[in-house]
Amino acid sequence: MDLATIIGIVLSMGLVLSAILMGSSLAIFISVPSALIVIGGTIGATLVNYPLGQVLGVMGVIKKTLFSSLDDPGELIARFMDYANRARREGILSLEPLLKEITDDYLRKGLQLTVDGLEPQTIQEVLETEVQYLEQRHEGGVEIVAAMGAYAPALGMIGTVVGLVQMLQSMSDPSSIGPAMAVALLTTLYGAILANLVFNPMSGKLKTRSREEVLLRELILEGILAISKGENPRIIEEKLNSFLPPKSRRSSD
Repeated sequence: MDLATIIGIVLSMGLVLSAILMGSSLAIFISVPSALIVIGGTIGATLVNYPLGQVLGVMGVIKKTLFSSLDDPGELIARFMDYANRARREGILSLEPLLKEITDDYLRKGLQLTVDGLEPQTIQEVLETEVQYLEQRHEGGVEIVAAMGAYAPALGMIGTVVGLVQMLQSMSDPSSIGPAMAVALLTTLYGAILANLVFNPMSGKLKTRSREEVLLRELILEGILAISKGENPRIIEEKLNSFLPPKSRRSSD
């Protein structure tokens, strides 16, 4: 679980609710018409702009902002050092029994191609293609969430116009002005909250997650190619350590 995302959501929402409760009751900020306009309108606009399958998959994309299961790069490098030393001592086929213990599909595929004796260039082409499609899938998810962040405040403005029209048409009845004005203002509030506290921050977090995952894939690709070429384990370690900040680098010495 990504602690920063949880803390950010709880902190931002909590402070907004606290500010509301300090000045009035929370009940006056609840408006079903406003919620229908903003939430329903945002979902509808998203469905118009994107295929149904991609929109339905957005929940899985959002889940990535809350749960992160990426391997630790330092531990991954240590595993590659073990693979490289084993391959150097016992041959590349000695890695085959280890394949069933690897949970990362990308790493397992790379080692399998290496054990199968494919040329390094072919292995590189296969794995780079997979990374490219991974980036495309991530970009699609980020784009949808960012679009929802753009639609929400726009729908808030539409709701504001609706509320103002209702208010102007009922100026002769003072008792109806309040509810109409509430719709006008609360739709703007709902749209701003959804955009700036939910969708836009999640879009930014997804971009960060994508960069981290792609960097990890590139590290794995470099390690696989080095093993397939039979490079010295010490050279492999130096290559892989270059993916890490200097203070995070480890040495097998």
